Amino acid sequence: MPGPLIYWDDLEVGRVFDLGSVAFDEESIVAFAREFDPQPFHVDRAAAEASMFGTIIASGWHTCSAVMRLTVDRYLNPEVSLGSPGMDEVRWPRPVRAGDTIAATLRCVDKRPSATRPFMGLVWNEWEARNGDGDVVLTMRGMGLFRRRPAV
Repeated sequence: MPGPLIYWDDLEVGRVFDLGSVAFDEESIVAFAREFDPQPFHVDRAAAEASMFGTIIASGWHTCSAVMRLTVDRYLNPEVSLGSPGMDEVRWPRPVRAGDTIAATLRCVDKRPSATRPFMGLVWNEWEARNGDGDVVLTMRGMGLFRRRPAV
């Protein structure tokens, strides 16, 4: 299901979008990590228990991917989203563990029209995800390209 039809012109600096939540279980944590980040504390229960984490934890990239899915479902729309030139900052201040449900928000922090492509504008966003205890488990800052509202 695509996100709402929000053109660059409609975005307001300071606006916060509730992206919803996603649950993590050990099976999905291990499956993601086996394919993309097979460090022992992500894929091996005994190694994880012996680590500083004490249990299997999700790869930070798994957390980012889960929040990206929420972003696509609740914020981006294929009619107006034109991709992204990249992320400026990604942080994982606390681990995500099996049984955690994380809730994410996105805040528009800046925007400007494209200097070379009048049909689009640039938007800078900050994401934050928290676990059920309210601890921040992910922060990201990045840029998106959005289509401008067509002239009528």
